[in-house]
Amino acid sequence: MQTSLTQRLDLLQTFVRIVEAGSLSAAAAQLHTTQPTVSRRLQALERSLGLRLLQRSTHAMKLTEDGQRCYEHGRDLLARWERFGEDLRGPADEPEGHLRIQAPHAFGQDLLMAPVVEFLRRHPRVTIEWLLNDRTPNFIAEDVDCAIQVGDVPDPLLVAIRLWAVPRIVVAAPSLIQGRALPRHPSELADLPWLALHTFYRHELMLSPVAGGEAFRLPIRPRMSTDSLFAMRTAALMGLGACAASAWTLTEDVAQGRLLHLAPQWQTAPLPVHLIYPPARFLPLRLRRFIDAMRHALPAAMAGHEGASTVEATRGAG
Repeated sequence: MQTSLTQRLDLLQTFVRIVEAGSLSAAAAQLHTTQPTVSRRLQALERSLGLRLLQRSTHAMKLTEDGQRCYEHGRDLLARWERFGEDLRGPADEPEGHLRIQAPHAFGQDLLMAPVVEFLRRHPRVTIEWLLNDRTPNFIAEDVDCAIQVGDVPDPLLVAIRLWAVPRIVVAAPSLIQGRALPRHPSELADLPWLALHTFYRHELMLSPVAGGEAFRLPIRPRMSTDSLFAMRTAALMGLGACAASAWTLTEDVAQGRLLHLAPQWQTAPLPVHLIYPPARFLPLRLRRFIDAMRHALPAAMAGHEGASTVEATRGAG
Protein backbone atom coordinates (compact mmCIF):
# COMPACT_ATOMS: atom_id res chain seq x y z
CA MET A 1 0.00 0.00 0.00
CA GLN A 2 2.84 2.39 0.77
CA THR A 3 4.27 1.77 -2.71
CA SER A 4 0.88 2.48 -4.29
CA LEU A 5 0.55 5.73 -2.33
CA THR A 6 4.06 6.80 -3.32
CA GLN A 7 3.35 6.04 -6.96
CA ARG A 8 0.13 8.04 -6.91
CA LEU A 9 1.88 11.00 -5.34
CA ASP A 10 4.57 10.82 -8.01
CA LEU A 11 1.94 10.76 -10.75
CA LEU A 12 0.11 13.68 -9.15
CA GLN A 13 3.34 15.64 -8.87
CA THR A 14 3.99 15.08 -12.58
CA PHE A 15 0.49 16.29 -13.45
CA VAL A 16 0.90 19.46 -11.35
CA ARG A 17 4.23 20.13 -13.05
CA ILE A 18 2.66 19.68 -16.51
CA VAL A 19 -0.01 22.26 -15.70
CA GLU A 20 2.41 24.79 -14.21
CA ALA A 21 5.03 24.35 -16.94
CA GLY A 22 2.42 24.71 -19.67
CA SER A 23 3.35 21.68 -21.76
CA LEU A 24 4.52 18.07 -21.50
CA SER A 25 7.88 18.92 -23.04
CA ALA A 26 8.53 21.76 -20.58
CA ALA A 27 7.50 19.53 -17.67
CA ALA A 28 9.84 16.79 -18.92
CA ALA A 29 12.75 19.24 -19.03
CA GLN A 30 12.03 20.43 -15.49
CA LEU A 31 11.72 16.86 -14.21
CA HIS A 32 14.88 15.78 -16.07
CA THR A 33 13.08 13.05 -17.96
CA THR A 34 11.59 12.50 -21.43
CA GLN A 35 8.31 13.68 -22.88
CA PRO A 36 7.07 10.09 -23.49
CA THR A 37 7.70 9.30 -19.82
CA VAL A 38 5.68 12.35 -18.74
CA SER A 39 2.91 11.37 -21.15
CA ARG A 40 2.79 7.83 -19.71
CA ARG A 41 2.59 9.20 -16.17
CA LEU A 42 -0.30 11.45 -17.15
CA GLN A 43 -2.15 8.54 -18.73
CA ALA A 44 -1.53 6.39 -15.65
CA LEU A 45 -2.98 9.08 -13.39
CA GLU A 46 -6.05 9.48 -15.62
CA ARG A 47 -6.60 5.70 -15.58
CA SER A 48 -6.25 5.48 -11.80
CA LEU A 49 -8.77 8.30 -11.30
CA GLY A 50 -11.06 7.27 -14.14
CA LEU A 51 -11.09 10.88 -15.35
CA ARG A 52 -9.90 12.86 -18.35
CA LEU A 53 -7.66 15.61 -16.99
CA LEU A 54 -6.26 17.28 -20.12
CA GLN A 55 -7.53 17.93 -23.60
CA ARG A 56 -4.55 17.90 -25.96
CA SER A 57 -4.10 18.80 -29.61
CA THR A 58 -1.00 19.29 -31.72
CA HIS A 59 -0.59 22.91 -30.67
CA ALA A 60 -2.62 23.33 -27.48
CA MET A 61 -3.29 21.86 -24.07
CA LYS A 62 -6.34 22.66 -21.94
CA LEU A 63 -7.48 21.47 -18.55
CA THR A 64 -10.84 19.74 -18.36
CA GLU A 65 -13.18 20.68 -15.55
CA ASP A 66 -12.07 17.57 -13.68
CA GLY A 67 -8.45 18.44 -14.48
CA GLN A 68 -8.84 21.90 -12.95
CA ARG A 69 -10.20 20.41 -9.73
CA CYS A 70 -7.47 17.78 -9.72
CA TYR A 71 -4.79 20.43 -10.15
CA GLU A 72 -6.10 22.63 -7.34
CA HIS A 73 -6.55 19.76 -4.88
CA GLY A 74 -3.35 18.04 -5.99
CA ARG A 75 -1.20 21.14 -5.55
CA ASP A 76 -2.52 21.64 -2.02
CA LEU A 77 -2.18 17.94 -1.18
CA LEU A 78 1.46 17.84 -2.30
CA ALA A 79 2.26 20.96 -0.29
CA ARG A 80 0.60 19.53 2.83
CA TRP A 81 2.37 16.20 2.35
CA GLU A 82 5.78 17.85 2.17
CA ARG A 83 4.99 20.03 5.17
CA PHE A 84 3.74 16.95 7.05
CA GLY A 85 7.09 15.21 6.51
CA GLU A 86 9.07 18.25 7.59
CA ASP A 87 6.95 18.72 10.72
CA LEU A 88 7.51 15.09 11.71
CA ARG A 89 11.24 15.35 11.20
CA GLY A 90 11.32 18.49 13.37
CA PRO A 91 13.09 21.86 13.26
CA ALA A 92 16.55 20.28 13.34
CA ASP A 93 15.95 18.56 10.01
CA GLU A 94 18.59 19.19 7.35
CA PRO A 95 17.18 20.71 4.14
CA GLU A 96 17.74 18.81 0.94
CA GLY A 97 16.89 19.05 -2.73
CA HIS A 98 17.48 21.44 -5.60
CA LEU A 99 16.99 25.20 -5.81
CA ARG A 100 16.86 27.13 -9.06
CA ILE A 101 17.67 30.77 -8.29
CA GLN A 102 18.07 33.83 -10.50
CA ALA A 103 20.26 36.83 -9.63
CA PRO A 104 21.40 39.99 -11.44
CA HIS A 105 24.64 39.63 -13.40
CA ALA A 106 26.81 41.94 -11.26
CA PHE A 107 25.44 40.80 -7.89
CA GLY A 108 25.42 37.18 -8.95
CA GLN A 109 29.00 37.16 -10.21
CA ASP A 110 30.51 39.02 -7.28
CA LEU A 111 28.73 40.13 -4.12
CA LEU A 112 26.41 37.15 -3.67
CA MET A 113 28.89 34.38 -4.42
CA ALA A 114 30.35 34.20 -0.92
CA PRO A 115 26.91 33.95 0.79
CA VAL A 116 25.78 31.28 -1.68
CA VAL A 117 28.93 29.22 -1.21
CA GLU A 118 28.58 29.52 2.57
CA PHE A 119 24.93 28.41 2.35
CA LEU A 120 25.90 25.32 0.34
CA ARG A 121 28.69 24.46 2.77
CA ARG A 122 26.24 24.73 5.66
CA HIS A 123 23.65 22.57 3.88
CA PRO A 124 25.50 19.82 1.98
CA ARG A 125 22.29 18.07 0.85
CA VAL A 126 21.10 21.12 -1.11
CA THR A 127 22.17 21.91 -4.68
CA ILE A 128 21.71 25.26 -6.45
CA GLU A 129 21.37 26.19 -10.10
CA TRP A 130 22.59 29.81 -10.15
CA LEU A 131 21.13 31.74 -13.10
CA LEU A 132 22.30 35.26 -13.97
CA ASN A 133 19.74 37.54 -15.57
CA ASP A 134 18.62 41.09 -14.82
CA ARG A 135 14.95 40.67 -15.76
CA THR A 136 12.13 39.32 -13.61
CA PRO A 137 11.77 35.59 -14.36
CA ASN A 138 8.66 33.72 -15.37
CA PHE A 139 8.76 31.61 -12.23
CA ILE A 140 6.47 28.81 -13.37
CA ALA A 141 7.57 28.43 -17.00
CA GLU A 142 11.28 28.68 -16.11
CA ASP A 143 10.96 26.59 -12.92
CA VAL A 144 12.63 29.31 -10.81
CA ASP A 145 12.21 29.03 -7.02
CA CYS A 146 13.19 32.60 -6.15
CA ALA A 147 15.10 35.55 -7.54
CA ILE A 148 17.22 38.42 -6.27
CA GLN A 149 16.13 41.64 -7.97
CA VAL A 150 17.65 45.12 -7.86
CA GLY A 151 15.18 47.96 -8.33
CA ASP A 152 11.43 48.14 -7.90
CA VAL A 153 9.25 45.03 -8.15
CA PRO A 154 6.48 45.88 -10.66
CA ASP A 155 4.36 42.74 -10.13
CA PRO A 156 2.20 43.24 -6.99
CA LEU A 157 1.31 39.53 -6.92
CA LEU A 158 4.88 38.47 -6.12
CA VAL A 159 6.12 38.12 -2.57
CA ALA A 160 8.93 40.68 -2.23
CA ILE A 161 11.26 40.65 0.79
CA ARG A 162 13.34 43.82 0.99
CA LEU A 163 16.93 42.86 1.78
CA TRP A 164 18.83 46.13 1.41
CA ALA A 165 19.11 49.42 -0.48
CA VAL A 166 22.22 50.01 -2.57
CA PRO A 167 23.58 53.57 -2.64
CA ARG A 168 24.80 54.94 -5.98
CA ILE A 169 27.50 57.54 -6.55
CA VAL A 170 28.78 59.50 -9.56
CA VAL A 171 32.36 58.78 -10.65
CA ALA A 172 34.79 59.40 -13.49
CA ALA A 173 38.40 58.61 -14.30
CA PRO A 174 40.98 61.31 -13.43
CA SER A 175 41.82 61.65 -17.15
CA LEU A 176 38.25 62.81 -17.83
CA ILE A 177 38.50 65.60 -15.23
CA GLN A 178 42.06 66.65 -16.15
CA GLY A 179 42.32 70.45 -16.41
CA ARG A 180 39.00 71.01 -14.59
CA ALA A 181 38.15 71.64 -10.98
CA LEU A 182 36.61 68.61 -9.29
CA PRO A 183 32.81 69.01 -9.64
CA ARG A 184 31.07 69.72 -6.35
CA HIS A 185 27.52 70.39 -7.57
CA PRO A 186 25.43 68.39 -10.09
CA SER A 187 25.18 71.43 -12.37
CA GLU A 188 28.93 71.09 -12.98
CA LEU A 189 28.43 67.55 -14.37
CA ALA A 190 26.29 68.53 -17.35
CA ASP A 191 29.19 69.17 -19.74
CA LEU A 192 30.90 65.82 -19.13
CA PRO A 193 30.57 62.87 -21.52
CA TRP A 194 28.34 60.23 -19.92
CA LEU A 195 27.78 56.51 -19.66
CA ALA A 196 24.30 55.13 -18.94
CA LEU A 197 23.14 51.94 -17.28
CA HIS A 198 19.90 51.79 -19.20
CA THR A 199 18.34 49.31 -16.78
CA PHE A 200 18.00 52.23 -14.34
CA TYR A 201 18.72 55.49 -16.20
CA ARG A 202 19.02 56.57 -19.80
CA HIS A 203 18.76 60.32 -20.42
CA GLU A 204 18.67 61.96 -17.00
CA LEU A 205 19.65 61.54 -13.37
CA MET A 206 18.00 62.85 -10.23
CA LEU A 207 20.56 63.69 -7.55
CA SER A 208 19.73 64.67 -3.99
CA PRO A 209 21.91 66.16 -1.25
CA VAL A 210 23.20 63.53 1.13
CA ALA A 211 22.24 65.76 4.03
CA GLY A 212 18.72 66.22 2.67
CA GLY A 213 17.16 68.90 0.51
CA GLU A 214 15.77 69.54 -2.95
CA ALA A 215 16.71 67.13 -5.74
CA PHE A 216 18.50 68.28 -8.89
CA ARG A 217 17.51 67.00 -12.35
CA LEU A 218 20.55 66.36 -14.55
CA PRO A 219 19.89 65.69 -18.27
CA ILE A 220 22.59 63.59 -19.95
CA ARG A 221 23.44 62.47 -23.49
CA PRO A 222 25.28 59.16 -23.08
CA ARG A 223 28.24 58.30 -25.28
CA MET A 224 27.53 54.67 -24.47
CA SER A 225 24.69 52.84 -22.73
CA THR A 226 24.72 49.25 -21.51
CA ASP A 227 22.80 46.81 -19.34
CA SER A 228 26.01 45.61 -17.67
CA LEU A 229 27.25 47.28 -14.49
CA PHE A 230 30.71 45.78 -14.96
CA ALA A 231 30.94 46.95 -18.59
CA MET A 232 30.02 50.49 -17.56
CA ARG A 233 32.62 50.46 -14.77
CA THR A 234 35.30 49.31 -17.23
CA ALA A 235 34.36 52.08 -19.68
CA ALA A 236 34.53 54.61 -16.84
CA LEU A 237 37.98 53.36 -15.81
CA MET A 238 39.12 53.84 -19.41
CA GLY A 239 38.01 57.48 -19.32
CA LEU A 240 35.11 57.24 -21.77
CA GLY A 241 32.65 59.06 -19.53
CA ALA A 242 31.21 59.73 -16.10
CA CYS A 243 28.60 57.36 -14.68
CA ALA A 244 26.36 56.72 -11.70
CA ALA A 245 26.77 53.21 -10.33
CA SER A 246 26.32 51.11 -7.21
CA ALA A 247 28.80 52.22 -4.59
CA TRP A 248 29.85 48.65 -3.72
CA THR A 249 31.39 48.17 -7.19
CA LEU A 250 33.39 51.42 -7.00
CA THR A 251 34.69 51.66 -3.42
CA GLU A 252 38.08 50.11 -4.18
CA ASP A 253 38.56 52.11 -7.40
CA VAL A 254 37.87 55.37 -5.57
CA ALA A 255 40.14 54.40 -2.67
CA GLN A 256 43.00 53.60 -5.10
CA GLY A 257 42.48 56.80 -7.12
CA ARG A 258 41.45 54.99 -10.31
CA LEU A 259 38.11 56.80 -10.17
CA LEU A 260 37.11 60.14 -8.64
CA HIS A 261 33.93 60.57 -6.62
CA LEU A 262 32.20 63.56 -8.26
CA ALA A 263 29.84 65.86 -6.33
CA PRO A 264 30.41 63.70 -3.22
CA GLN A 265 27.70 65.47 -1.20
CA TRP A 266 25.09 64.36 -3.74
CA GLN A 267 23.76 60.92 -4.62
CA THR A 268 21.13 59.27 -6.78
CA ALA A 269 18.33 57.41 -5.04
CA PRO A 270 19.49 54.09 -3.53
CA LEU A 271 18.28 51.00 -5.40
CA PRO A 272 16.21 48.55 -3.34
CA VAL A 273 17.24 44.90 -3.39
CA HIS A 274 14.47 42.33 -3.00
CA LEU A 275 14.22 38.57 -2.83
CA ILE A 276 11.08 37.67 -4.79
CA TYR A 277 9.04 34.51 -5.34
CA PRO A 278 5.46 33.62 -6.30
CA PRO A 279 2.96 33.27 -3.43
CA ALA A 280 2.47 29.75 -2.11
CA ARG A 281 0.79 28.16 0.88
CA PHE A 282 3.93 26.19 1.63
CA LEU A 283 7.62 26.84 0.97
CA PRO A 284 10.06 23.90 1.08
CA LEU A 285 12.54 23.93 3.94
CA ARG A 286 15.47 24.45 1.54
CA LEU A 287 13.87 27.63 0.19
CA ARG A 288 12.96 28.93 3.63
CA ARG A 289 16.54 28.40 4.80
CA PHE A 290 17.91 30.18 1.71
CA ILE A 291 15.63 33.17 2.29
CA ASP A 292 16.76 33.38 5.92
CA ALA A 293 20.39 33.16 4.83
CA MET A 294 19.98 36.02 2.35
CA ARG A 295 18.25 38.21 4.95
CA HIS A 296 21.41 38.11 7.05
CA ALA A 297 24.11 37.67 4.42
CA LEU A 298 23.39 40.57 2.09
CA PRO A 299 23.54 43.32 4.75
CA ALA A 300 26.82 41.84 6.01
CA ALA A 301 28.23 41.67 2.48
CA MET A 302 27.23 45.27 1.76
CA ALA A 303 28.80 46.48 5.00
CA GLY A 304 32.05 44.77 4.04
CA HIS A 305 32.19 46.63 0.72
CA GLU A 306 30.98 50.08 1.64
CA GLY A 307 32.19 51.07 5.06
CA ALA A 308 30.23 52.15 8.12
CA SER A 309 29.16 55.63 7.02
CA THR A 310 27.71 54.48 3.70
CA VAL A 311 25.89 51.58 5.32
CA GLU A 312 24.26 53.85 7.88
CA ALA A 313 23.14 56.22 5.11
CA THR A 314 21.65 53.27 3.24
CA ARG A 315 19.72 52.11 6.26
CA GLY A 316 18.27 55.54 6.69
CA ALA A 317 17.21 55.64 3.05
CA GLY A 318 15.66 52.17 3.16
